[in-house]
Amino acid sequence: MVLQGEKIMLVPYTIERCHDFYRDYVADPAMTYDTYNYDKEKVDRYYQSKVLDTSRLFFAICHNDKTIGEIQIKRIDKEKLCGTLSIHLVNDAFKGNGYGTEAQRLLIDYVINTLGLKIIYADAVHRNHRSKHILEKLGFEHLYDDDALAYYKFSVK
Repeated sequence: MVLQGEKIMLVPYTIERCHDFYRDYVADPAMTYDTYNYDKEKVDRYYQSKVLDTSRLFFAICHNDKTIGEIQIKRIDKEKLCGTLSIHLVNDAFKGNGYGTEAQRLLIDYVINTLGLKIIYADAVHRNHRSKHILEKLGFEHLYDDDALAYYKFSVK
């Protein structure tokens, strides 16, 4: 299944796309102070444990067929009709162009209108002002903060 947007598309997150993403990934200082070094075995384990987890729905974010990010709804609860949004773009070259915002809009629309979810949660590191701004722009309500994160909720009206 492919979700087509104006600038990007969301496509199934294959192991090849996962490796493409992590080969080019640069850790964002707004999210972590750690650096990232590509490790094939580590990416394989990540793919097996996270991407193939049936409580998650993963997509690769593609621009001109290049994998520029990953996006998911995790912790999907089919009884409570909720899940948690998570997104990562590969590096700063793809930030500030609307790709992440469009990817989130596409996925939110899909999980609400196709999967029937009614509530989507998200969180953002306090210093990641861009992410918090986008969540609020997309209609997420700020719930609370703890020491590390700001927590948000999007509810179907």
